[in-house]
Amino acid sequence: MRKLLLAACAATSTIAGAAARAGDDDALTRPIQLEVAAKWNAPQEPARVFGHTYYVGVAGLSAILIRTGQGLILLDGDLPQSVPLIEANIAKLGLRVGDIKFILNSHAHYDHAGGIAALARDSGATVVASPSGAAALRAGHATPDDPQAGYVDPSRRDPARFPPVTQPMRELRDGDSVTLGDIVVTAHFTPGHTPGSTTWSWRDCEGERCLRIVYADSLNAVSAPGFHFLADATHPDLTPRFRKSIQSVAALPCDILLTVHPDLADIPAKLQRLRAGAESNPFVDPSACRRYAHEAETLLDARIAEEQAERPSGRLRPAAR
Repeated sequence: MRKLLLAACAATSTIAGAAARAGDDDALTRPIQLEVAAKWNAPQEPARVFGHTYYVGVAGLSAILIRTGQGLILLDGDLPQSVPLIEANIAKLGLRVGDIKFILNSHAHYDHAGGIAALARDSGATVVASPSGAAALRAGHATPDDPQAGYVDPSRRDPARFPPVTQPMRELRDGDSVTLGDIVVTAHFTPGHTPGSTTWSWRDCEGERCLRIVYADSLNAVSAPGFHFLADATHPDLTPRFRKSIQSVAALPCDILLTVHPDLADIPAKLQRLRAGAESNPFVDPSACRRYAHEAETLLDARIAEEQAERPSGRLRPAAR
């Protein structure tokens, strides 16, 4: 009981501290004003997924925490306004934001990277990303070769922009890893949704049972109006690279799939089943990564077919964001 009371007090303290920081330096936590952002940012209770891996994100955007013997690893930071909720969730688990040593990013869009600058400031953690992802994190918006770069309006503060990361970052190559304590998290470059998209994997254990966990980046072929994935005057055909990324995710050793948008892996329903006391862990599904990749390839096929059908007329309909 005493431990639960201490955790509750820590959570309250974290919320108050985050609110105070937001008031002192609202440039890092100023809410992005979009209707979908309010829906995404609904509170979500934290939960242990398996072993030392926890869900600490909000209802519509994932943030994953890994506890190691030498500190914490956080994957993604969601929206700027998600920071107080993420920090409160970490405190509810009886853990400290100040113990986060690394913050890993899937891709640098406002809904997954928006809170990273504030979380890095509050924790002192090192931010880790692909070279392309790091460039976007420093800029605070998508790079020019990003399919969604067309949403960035340099003349005003728009929703596609987010607080840039000003601290030194660590850039990884494809296949590099981050090691902390007894956990090794490996980077798998999966470009397509963005040029710097990164999928992360690690091995976690409960007693003698060890499973492979994959935090898969978006594999959705969506873009700003006017962009297309087939070759044009600005770039070659991007579909072979995109298909390779999809195949890479399908081939990963994968007992548990987590995704940057929780609904893509049915995470909300799985969390609900965990809270209801499911007899077996609903997250364990060795076929999940292959199924996720198959669904992504189906969507990519549809997008390319649309581009091919419209190319003779010289028109390209914008894809849904």
